[in-house]
Amino acid sequence: MTSILLGLALTSLVTHTLVRLFGRRTFLLLAAVMAGAFAFLLVVAVQTFHGEIVTESFEWIPQLGLTLSFRLDAISALFALLVTGAGALILLYCTYYFEEGEGGLARFAAVFMGFAVAMLGLVLADDIYLLFIFWEGTTILSFLLIGHVTKLRTANAAALQALMVTTLGGLAMLVGFVLLAQATGTSLLSEIVANPPGGVLGTVAVYLVLAGALSKSAIFPFHLWLPGAMAAPTPVSAYLHAAAMVKAGIYLIARIGPGFGDTPGYRETLVILGAITMLNGGIRALKQFDIKLIVAHGTVSQLGLLVMVFGLADPRAAFAGLALLFAHAVAKAPLFLAVGVIDHATGTRDLRKLSGLGRKMPVLFVVTTLAAASMAGLPPLAGFVAKESAFTEFLAIGADRPLALIAFGVAVVGSILTVAYMGRFVWGAFAPKPDTAACAVVHSPGRAILIAPVVFVALALSGGLFAGVADPWLQTAIEQMAGGGASTHSAEHLALWHGLTPALGASAVVILLGAALAYVSSRTTAVFRTVQERFSASHIYWLFTQWVDLIAVRLTSLTQRGSLPFYLAVILIVVVVSLGGSVLTMDVWPDTFELVSSPVQIPIALVMILAAIFSLRARTRFQSVVLVGVTGYGMAALFAMHGAPDLALTQALVETVTLIAFVLVIRRLPQRLGRASTRRVRWVRLVIGGAVGLTIGAIAIVALGARIADPISLELPALAYNGGHGSNVVNVMLVDIRGWDTMGELSVILAAATGVASLVFLNTREDNRPKLTRSAARTQAREHLLRVVDPNDPMRRISWLLAGRHLDPARRSIMLEVVVRLLFHALIILSIFLLLSGHNAPGGGFAGGLVAGLALVARYLAGGRYELGATVPLDAGRILGAGLALAVTMAFVPMFFGQSALASAWVDVDLGVFGTLPLVTSTLFDIGVYLVVFGLILDVLRSLGAEIDEHEEDDATETTGVDVASDGAISDDTAKVRNR
Repeated sequence: MTSILLGLALTSLVTHTLVRLFGRRTFLLLAAVMAGAFAFLLVVAVQTFHGEIVTESFEWIPQLGLTLSFRLDAISALFALLVTGAGALILLYCTYYFEEGEGGLARFAAVFMGFAVAMLGLVLADDIYLLFIFWEGTTILSFLLIGHVTKLRTANAAALQALMVTTLGGLAMLVGFVLLAQATGTSLLSEIVANPPGGVLGTVAVYLVLAGALSKSAIFPFHLWLPGAMAAPTPVSAYLHAAAMVKAGIYLIARIGPGFGDTPGYRETLVILGAITMLNGGIRALKQFDIKLIVAHGTVSQLGLLVMVFGLADPRAAFAGLALLFAHAVAKAPLFLAVGVIDHATGTRDLRKLSGLGRKMPVLFVVTTLAAASMAGLPPLAGFVAKESAFTEFLAIGADRPLALIAFGVAVVGSILTVAYMGRFVWGAFAPKPDTAACAVVHSPGRAILIAPVVFVALALSGGLFAGVADPWLQTAIEQMAGGGASTHSAEHLALWHGLTPALGASAVVILLGAALAYVSSRTTAVFRTVQERFSASHIYWLFTQWVDLIAVRLTSLTQRGSLPFYLAVILIVVVVSLGGSVLTMDVWPDTFELVSSPVQIPIALVMILAAIFSLRARTRFQSVVLVGVTGYGMAALFAMHGAPDLALTQALVETVTLIAFVLVIRRLPQRLGRASTRRVRWVRLVIGGAVGLTIGAIAIVALGARIADPISLELPALAYNGGHGSNVVNVMLVDIRGWDTMGELSVILAAATGVASLVFLNTREDNRPKLTRSAARTQAREHLLRVVDPNDPMRRISWLLAGRHLDPARRSIMLEVVVRLLFHALIILSIFLLLSGHNAPGGGFAGGLVAGLALVARYLAGGRYELGATVPLDAGRILGAGLALAVTMAFVPMFFGQSALASAWVDVDLGVFGTLPLVTSTLFDIGVYLVVFGLILDVLRSLGAEIDEHEEDDATETTGVDVASDGAISDDTAKVRNR
């Protein structure tokens, strides 16, 4: 199981690149991969259909008892086959649905594969926390798929609505999972269902879990998000909203039903909500003119029926529910796919504009009609067999539980609506209409696009004709769901013909009344009176979000005044009150105080204190930034004195980079600081600052006095060497012992870089700074020198930098260019040395990346943005992404070899007289850190540096009318004028 998940996950990671290289043909490869996963699961699933249960478990967080546990029994095997089988067919459909070169296709394919992995992991996971991770993965990835067309506002709004509704339910479900795990002492879903907790805790927990399941499956009152999600491309609708995502909630209800069915109100809640959903969805489907919305609301209606069936928490109903679930998937998916073909061929989905399409596309007409007939429950299709089974079990269970009879009545009425809106769908899409001109097929997608719909319909037909083949599988599934115990009553076997039964009579009534209603609805649009929009769930949702926005705006206006001193004062006051109050109540002061451990500390401390004081009296921003930087360098000196060279090196480098970033920013700010504060404000700031200083000092003293045991750091050197094969404890900690923290920090760095760039870039986040290759830069410089007539012209100077010709001669410094040219390569070599030696000596990927970044800073300061582009002709985002991807990959690679995540391996290479070279796998993780830090500095230079340069250039051009760059560059036209 894990091998399939990892294989599909790796496929999703390379999908973006494959689509960029091979276009839509990549979908054929992806379909083959998914079909291979289906075949592998089918081989394993055969064991589960004979009563076996396959489990796999890996330690995740042993201290918390968390494991990566997977379980493949009959029901999870059925869902896994649905996820992979439907996924393979829909990926095949994508090959012919999308146009070659269509925008965002690579992203779509990668996200689609990622969603398939998340959905497959969801149905295979046995650990509830692992299940929740996959659950939220489907939520996020479905958000991206629904909003695939980013320029379409309706798609963006629908994606956000789906995200908010399902995430809200998912958070409630997480709380329920935590309560269940605490009450039962295990996080395995199979064990929780086998021994469910009782009492109030168990009741509250199961209802919280149901909130997540109902929101995911679009059950009232969470049903509003699914019809809006039809703004997604057709393959998304067919997969997420017919075969996969909306089935996740049904899967969870089916799982927990045997254990929690007797919880007070459990059955009543699910049957009532399912009934409302089924009737509401059916009625709304009859009122739609968009054929895709007819299918969408029909999906909501059928999900309501499934919730009613599984909500009875009876093995017989669960048997019928599984049959209904798969019959719905193999019928609803081809309906969505057919809508996509119609939309492609005619450019419309409005049934009022569609006429006579059945004659022009006969194969599609037959396929769609069969799929609609299966949905309506007509023989001899799978939908008829499944609905007959549901009617039969409702009546059988009703003898002991009257609630089932209510569900039966609602199911009959809802099935009448199903026949009606399916008839209206087929009529609206294909029938000739006297008052509507026959629509033209403006774009024929070809016959190959019909392969997937035909296979789905063939399965629907086979499921009816050969229903007995699947009967043992479903029987095994409900036996395992019930814990393997013998049931008092057994479910009726699946068959196309059971004789003259009450269920058959109910089906006949449904078909006759449904056909009549379909006929009436095709002749008039007033079958059901339209409910006012202000009473709809969608309107209530948007009203609620508007209220939230209004409250947020008013709260922001009170707290966010646009004053940085005010924000800082509030934060510091909270720190003083909360932490200072806690310190005053403690009695853990140390017995002795050591003011100074080295005489050298005194001058360093005096310099830091004086720098802090003078920074308060600085009149310009540059002075204040430099003085604040002095305190940072003082801290680096103190770290070095106390035997922490790694911290000292990192602190000095970070302080330098920070100082440069500040300098880049303050170029666009007034040189002098604002007006002096009043005496009252200065006293308030003095009190706050003094209180913070005293509080932090007291906390440091209390922390020293509170330590009564030996610090854990005493064991770190041995742990670093034996576990990470490194002598530098700090570096081994970062890339091995607490590598998860480092991965989180790398993600924060990426988010920070994106945030800074989004605040600076005006038109696009894309890195479009000038990029010159070395050969191009030298060629341009040579051609430029040949055009110079006057040998004394400053432009004749030798260009020590790649982009030197773009610099204004009046602002060039030959000394700076020579120094930078000589130091740049030395700094790069030093950065690589720090990277490779950091495992056993001061350094590491972080420090090495900072040194490489400083080399880049020097290049930019000497040559401006053109030199920056010529030095690194790569996109900063790609470097950042590559670094994070490398770090994440090295975190998970050990799992392929049976080790825990981030486990290190090493080999010592004997170099003879040159000694021994240790090669540690965590070094590759450190290279990822190096790339992320280097990419961050490059991104900052291109946003706070090059982009601001361009802003200043635009401002200067608007002011003077002369095309002059802010970094001293001159345009080619201006250069020609000067040469003349």
